[in-house]
Amino acid sequence: MVTPSTNARRAGPATGSRSFLSRLRDGDEVARLLTLLFAAAVVLITVAIVYQLWADSALSRHKFGWKFFFSSVWDPVFDQFGALPFIYGTLVTSAVGLCLAVPLGLGAAIFLSELAPPKVSDTLTFFIDLLAAVPSVIYGLLGVFLLVPLMRENIQPFLKAALGFLPLFSGPAYGLGFLTAGIVLAVMILPFIISVSREVLLSVPREQREAALALGSTRWESAWKVVVPFARTGIFGSIFLALARALGETMAVTMVIGNTPKIAASLFAPGYSIAAVIANEFTEATGDLYLHALIELGLVLFLLTFILNGLARLLILLTERRGAEVRA
Repeated sequence: MVTPSTNARRAGPATGSRSFLSRLRDGDEVARLLTLLFAAAVVLITVAIVYQLWADSALSRHKFGWKFFFSSVWDPVFDQFGALPFIYGTLVTSAVGLCLAVPLGLGAAIFLSELAPPKVSDTLTFFIDLLAAVPSVIYGLLGVFLLVPLMRENIQPFLKAALGFLPLFSGPAYGLGFLTAGIVLAVMILPFIISVSREVLLSVPREQREAALALGSTRWESAWKVVVPFARTGIFGSIFLALARALGETMAVTMVIGNTPKIAASLFAPGYSIAAVIANEFTEATGDLYLHALIELGLVLFLLTFILNGLARLLILLTERRGAEVRA
């Protein structure tokens, strides 16, 4: 005799199958599987890129090892490659860009989120978003035809006359160089700092502002002493995002940095960046070792920007979570 419990056990799989088929007919299971596939594809693409760069840089890694990062020799004729001038140029131009863009970007973000009327804030934010969408080659052209002559004839001579006793502002004024590339980068990353910082400042709970105003603070004191410290982590995240963009910028920097693989203390001197050397020399890399050295530079740049973007997202997430906890 078959007991009811036996019937129930036998009916279990059929019920589960019908439930799965029902979810398929409703579309929920299909949507879940498709979106899971799309999300997994992003991870797989990232892993595939890293693997391909790692595999295609094998000759360079095996021949030079860690010496690749500390050598200043870049001689394709004799197969001698060192990444130090390009790493130096990338870091210097990015640092100059951040030093110029961070104060301007943070000040603009505070104005747009805390002090400007809503209509003015929305209008300016729209134009800032448009500025972020301008192709980098346009910034490069403006740098070549407007900024380079201005730097050569006015700005660099003035800085040399006023601060020439410092190594950073010594040497001949070429127009091209680290300082020019840094200024172009500052203009390019400024919209990112403003947009992200503004959103982070707006995510600060309203109660924080009202408490400061209730204690007699002005709107500026409330913004600077309460809102900005509360959003400090997210602001640092916006700076990291801007830094990642600056490190990977190619065309605009290539057009104004001078493309000389040398390390110089002066910001007036021409230099080179990782992205610029890859763009300029990849098509000319006829030897396998030459090609693998350029790909290893690409691997370094990819990992660096990947890590910085991850840190930026984490900092922004921490700020948003902190604001949600305060509101709760």
